[in-house]
Amino acid sequence: MANAVSSQAKIHAPFGGVVPTLAKREHQKNLIPVLKWALKEAKLLKTQNLKLKTQNYNLKFKTIKQILEREDVLAGKTLNFLKKYQKPLLREGYGGQAKIDLIAVTYGPGLAPALWPGVNLARALSYYWQIPIVGINHLEAHLFSVFLENKKISGFRFPTIALIVSGGHTQLILMKNWGNYKLIGETRDDAAGECFDKSARLLGLSYPGGPVIAAEANKFSISNFQFPIKLPRPMLNSNDFDFSFSGLKTAVLYLVEKLKKEKKNIKNLIPALANEIQNSINEVLITKTIKAAKKYKVKSVILGGGVAANASLRDRLAKTIKNELPDVSYFCPERKFSTDNAAMIALTAYFNLKNRKRKTNWKNLEADANLRLKEIK
Repeated sequence: MANAVSSQAKIHAPFGGVVPTLAKREHQKNLIPVLKWALKEAKLLKTQNLKLKTQNYNLKFKTIKQILEREDVLAGKTLNFLKKYQKPLLREGYGGQAKIDLIAVTYGPGLAPALWPGVNLARALSYYWQIPIVGINHLEAHLFSVFLENKKISGFRFPTIALIVSGGHTQLILMKNWGNYKLIGETRDDAAGECFDKSARLLGLSYPGGPVIAAEANKFSISNFQFPIKLPRPMLNSNDFDFSFSGLKTAVLYLVEKLKKEKKNIKNLIPALANEIQNSINEVLITKTIKAAKKYKVKSVILGGGVAANASLRDRLAKTIKNELPDVSYFCPERKFSTDNAAMIALTAYFNLKNRKRKTNWKNLEADANLRLKEIK
């Protein structure tokens, strides 16, 4: 099946980061078109065969309007969609009959204005179609993303160290089993992805910063470059597993200002600067992860989150594990599943339903911007 991608990168690019109100607006505009596309691809999009029974549906639509009262654009699109299309029906396929028997939705963590449209649409569909709903922690979903696209769980062993690294989060998590998580380290200020974004902006590069920094770093060749550039590796040797990238961002700012005062051609230095920024961030991430893996004598290491798409990080972590921890298995997602995606949410929902039976009533589900992975000690 093809992938439907609804990206807001160009919209947020002028601001150098995600603007919550713009994200909310775009979600309201795009959720129903993406839903229709997905149902059509699954051959589950069927138009209504009968006219709606006015009294019954007026009552249902009144509730839909109440659920979506803060999502004015989405409310109209949702009502039009429900009037036109049936509840997804059974169909033959995949060795039997396929249907939608669960609605999964990210309810945190993240920016509250961006979370609510998805949560409320899921609630509305759960009510209208009478399909159970489950809220998913998207950080947990990043852990499961490593098993998407024909990845087999065989060979995966506990205990495990997971490095979740994105624009909003940088965390080291000790996993003794699925659902058994202990946060052992996290950023004290900026996340690694945020540092990539802000550093890119200081260099005059586009948003999001991670891919453009990586692209510029790939242009760097030390053989024809003699100008010394050295940035700090924040908290590299601290006696804990926490991170801090705010100071690195500030060091990039001071270095760029210094080079401008010295009349250096910043444009010509961008590949070298990008290479050093990437190396600084990745060295800290890898060093902390290996240190944690050794301390807790783990059998597997997981890399997840948007920054997991960074080729240098993926490759360097793999080589370091092979050299220093040869008996430890390494898992990372396909690049297309590194950033937030519906497939990892669905897989996590399947696991939760199968192992923990975590369904909830649509009335009780709320977005939680500060949601944490549940710790079991």
